[in-house]
Amino acid sequence: MSRRAETDHPIHDILAERWSPCGFAETLVPEEDLKALFEAARWTASAYNEQPWRYIVAFRNDSESFDKLLSCLVEGNQPWARFAPVLILGIAKKTFSRGGSANRTALHDLGAASASLTFEAGARGLLVHQMSGIHPEKARTLYGIPEGFEVVTALAVGYAGTPAGLPEEYKSRDAAPRGRKPLRELVFAGHWDRPWDETA
Repeated sequence: MSRRAETDHPIHDILAERWSPCGFAETLVPEEDLKALFEAARWTASAYNEQPWRYIVAFRNDSESFDKLLSCLVEGNQPWARFAPVLILGIAKKTFSRGGSANRTALHDLGAASASLTFEAGARGLLVHQMSGIHPEKARTLYGIPEGFEVVTALAVGYAGTPAGLPEEYKSRDAAPRGRKPLRELVFAGHWDRPWDETA
């Protein structure tokens, strides 16, 4: 199933084909592919090479660990995420290892690592649905996540599909038109809110 973006300017196929499904196929993700996704994240750039990202992973074919991670998602995400073959929590270390000062780019770097993971997934025919709808403190308690680390996001990984048990509202979401704000609302030059394409 392809939902290729209708871009205003040409971009790489992996980016144009990337989307966030609610419906996942039952097919399991091969271990070597999943390791490659985390390897892609590992080699992401970060401030002072701190690598502040951490991940916790669970697999649908291990129901106990999967249900544990699934319970950390808000109720609105659980009906569709339970079909994903892989669930992941994304966590950021908020201070630098050397000196202990605050790392103000930790969340940015976690996001960059998760983007690298997502693009590697795309190169392997996989899709990733990232979500902010989680219960961070519940995750902290269940997994014993220490202070100084922030539970930020969750990711569902798998192959696109339309599981029979998926509620209709989520099937409709997968079929809805895709869209993005135009560049003129996002990229400025010279002064705030002055579109860059007017100065180029």
